[in-house]
Amino acid sequence: MEPITKIRLSEQVIDAVKEMIETDGFKPGDKFYSENQLCTRLKVSRSSIREAIRILEAVGRVRVEHGRGIFITDSLEETFTAFSGWLKSNEQSIVEHFEVRLMIDPKAAAYAALKADEQDIEALRSVCNKFEQLSKSKNTAGIIKCDEEFHRLLAKATKNRTLYFLMKAMTDSLSEGWISSLHTPGRIEKTVCEHTEVIDAIVARDPRKAEEAMTLHLNNALNDIRKSMSSEKEV
Repeated sequence: MEPITKIRLSEQVIDAVKEMIETDGFKPGDKFYSENQLCTRLKVSRSSIREAIRILEAVGRVRVEHGRGIFITDSLEETFTAFSGWLKSNEQSIVEHFEVRLMIDPKAAAYAALKADEQDIEALRSVCNKFEQLSKSKNTAGIIKCDEEFHRLLAKATKNRTLYFLMKAMTDSLSEGWISSLHTPGRIEKTVCEHTEVIDAIVARDPRKAEEAMTLHLNNALNDIRKSMSSEKEV
């Protein structure tokens, strides 16, 4: 039996929430179940529910109104405007997210190039391949989870438990950076290439090249987000 990985669990929560919206008869404008109700019904943690709702809000499936609850949107009409609104309301946290990751991820890549074993490399390749497969089907929610898992596995490959748990905490609780990056035009395709370059440097046991490849990847992602923010402000 295939093990239930972090990616699979996250995808299952997102899929379960989307299925509830359809099968339980929710219409655009309706108030959806609360986080507590979703935790009880799906038997998963509150952090898993919150992450699923954040992703579904970014793709325009739900709208969160603080103090009021979660509401269903008309995805056909609102998908194209939902992300721009989400981006504006999360601008500061997105920039801070990438500032921290630029301090952490490049050094993690360098250490991984020195310490990763074959199992680590195979895991990185596997999630990178899944990311590429999902990119062809435009499964954005699944792609976001793959991207988070790639960076979590990279931290694990350093053999530094503190670094791994730090990255795990970021991917579990601070998904804004991954959501914002992978919704910008062309970023998914670029990420496939950039992740591959990081893995190639790790396989070559070249810490300098791995650090440079990761730094370039994060700077490219942040630049694409800033361009998207600028274009939205001009509209």
